[in-house]
Amino acid sequence: MRNFKIFLYLVPFIVIGFAGDISFSAEIRNRVVAIVNDELITLHELNTRVKEMTGYDPSDLKAMDKGGYLETRRKIVDLMIDEKIALEKIRELGINVTDKKVDAAIEMIKKDNHLTHEDLIARLKEDGLTYEKYRANIRRELERVELVNFEVKSKIILREEKIKEYYDKHKEQFRTNEKVHLAAIVLIQEDPSDQDEARSLNRKAGEILARLRNGEDFGELARKLSQGPGASEGGDMGFFKDSELNPKLRKVIRDMSAGEISEPITMPNGIQIIRILEKQGGGVRTFDEVRDAIHGILYREELNKRYSSWIRELREKAYTKIIF
Repeated sequence: MRNFKIFLYLVPFIVIGFAGDISFSAEIRNRVVAIVNDELITLHELNTRVKEMTGYDPSDLKAMDKGGYLETRRKIVDLMIDEKIALEKIRELGINVTDKKVDAAIEMIKKDNHLTHEDLIARLKEDGLTYEKYRANIRRELERVELVNFEVKSKIILREEKIKEYYDKHKEQFRTNEKVHLAAIVLIQEDPSDQDEARSLNRKAGEILARLRNGEDFGELARKLSQGPGASEGGDMGFFKDSELNPKLRKVIRDMSAGEISEPITMPNGIQIIRILEKQGGGVRTFDEVRDAIHGILYREELNKRYSSWIRELREKAYTKIIF
């Protein structure tokens, strides 16, 4: 619990005893929403977690869908209660996951998935996660592994045929990142909120695409008309890994072949027309290459099942109260 734990214990009594001196909004911000044995979960902690897990501020989420917001909030409170119970047990057992163990686990994840550190950071950014938050998540998972190993006597054993079956059903999951060499004609929209400018830009992009389809050279048109990087080199933007591309752009070019030209792609700051100059690498990794990674996936699935079952049993013995 945070350093202000004692203060939070006093909040309900302070509010009752000095209601006339403390604003209603202050009480709402600091109130307790759940009790787990002798631990508290505050509204501030809950709201922070809601934003982390949904990407939305709680007030915005509530405005969009009140029913969905209430259901989401309840599920997240339940998750936080389970975490408090598990953390209490972790402390009781003296489980300590060192930084060295966290580093080793992350290195194993990168190795199993053929990721460089830069690839991992890019993937995390797509998911809205910082590297520090990711490390905290890995540490929590390692604590759960040790907790389950300590509490559940039977070991998790995965049959080879089950691992192979997973591979056969999820081969696309193990496709290696290819490198793609791109050229682009970029038209910048000065004011993203200006609808007239947007329509004018769309017309211009359509005219450029028509000229390309009539045989005009992509590089020459890029030199004359592109406002983006590499315009003077015929729009050449160089090679990109799959993980380095904007998700929308990645989706568009996924099925394109070398030499193909895309339809105009609307982006937040304008429009792009992409030409694939070259594709390198790619392909599905062999079973032997990904066996350890699949073992890790299936192990975590089984671990989660056992952990959930164990937590339910522990929760039945704990004192919990949700206060909404």
